[in-house]
Amino acid sequence: MPPAPDWDVVVVGAGLAGSLAAHGLSRRGVRVLLVEQRVFPRWKVCGACLSPQALAALEAADLAGLVADQGGLALGSLELGVAGLVSPIALGSGRVLSRARLDQALVEAAEGVGATVLTGTRAVLAPAAGHAPHREVVLQNGTARRRVSAKVVLIAAGLTHRCLDGEAQIASSIDPKSRLGAGCVLPAGAAALPPGVLQMAVGRGGYVGLVRVEGGEINLACAFDPLLVRSSGGASGACQTVLKEAGFAPPPGLDGAAWQLTAALSRRTRPLAGHRLLLLGDAAGYVEPFTGEGMGWALTSSLAALPLVVRGLEHWDGAIEADWRRLHHRWVSQRQTFCRALAMVLRNPWATWGVSRLARTFPSITSSMIGLVQRPTLPCLTD
Repeated sequence: MPPAPDWDVVVVGAGLAGSLAAHGLSRRGVRVLLVEQRVFPRWKVCGACLSPQALAALEAADLAGLVADQGGLALGSLELGVAGLVSPIALGSGRVLSRARLDQALVEAAEGVGATVLTGTRAVLAPAAGHAPHREVVLQNGTARRRVSAKVVLIAAGLTHRCLDGEAQIASSIDPKSRLGAGCVLPAGAAALPPGVLQMAVGRGGYVGLVRVEGGEINLACAFDPLLVRSSGGASGACQTVLKEAGFAPPPGLDGAAWQLTAALSRRTRPLAGHRLLLLGDAAGYVEPFTGEGMGWALTSSLAALPLVVRGLEHWDGAIEADWRRLHHRWVSQRQTFCRALAMVLRNPWATWGVSRLARTFPSITSSMIGLVQRPTLPCLTD
């Protein structure tokens, strides 16, 4: 059945940010259409680690039990490998859950409270018609095309967000030193990696994270310099190079794995809002994460946006756009500063050696520092 022509909110992208926004708005009685280009369940390049911030955001959305219900595993320790030295570090209250399972569960949660979901459908935002009381979105599924309108459109369509091709004033600038994301899944027996342990290998050309997910498989998520990928003959070779340099034995099966690559990771998008339009999640800008921060940013951005969307349904003005820039900076951009600084440190061989020595010599201090950085704080949902 084709979707209705008119909606309160159209959300483009059913990843973490989009699905949680659709869930939160639908619970408030808002008529929401959630559109996703891919068909779920689907796997995507991601470390599969939910930080305490991500878990707190789900709890604030009354979805505290979602991760455990899907078989999410407790994340208890980090094995940090740098320059051949592997250091164990205790972690706090993180969890591990594959994105295929997590994203599907969030979509179903949004449907369960009233959101209408369209998968396998591409959405493109039509140009704004002056200060019209709505925005139009073109939906395409195969050869079928249809236009729908909404009082507010939320773009949560990932790094490249091609759905905004017609929105000339919104553009992303890519950091010239940005790394590429890469990932794959290996069978359960590919490595003797205990559940609840995250192995993080840091090399001169990138880093690799390995963790066992709920089904037993080994999830690999990496960030590589493009030059390393080219010089190593692809993502598999780059992964083996970083693992060996860091002090880990590469697991078998890397060459035959189904690797996926992402676009450049580190980027800034400006502006973050337009007429009856807000950008959420990765679509609003991204930096290299380290131990699950990326999912926390996406979920937090959805929570921060909800009061503005509700406000915009009644009356939209430029103050909403300015408020979103301010709130996004407070709850997301400032938090990304740590990962941006850490990425710079880990590109310096001497600084990286110092980090590894600190972790090895003072594991409790390192663990406390990680806990301090990951301490969750959330926006007020009534602001």
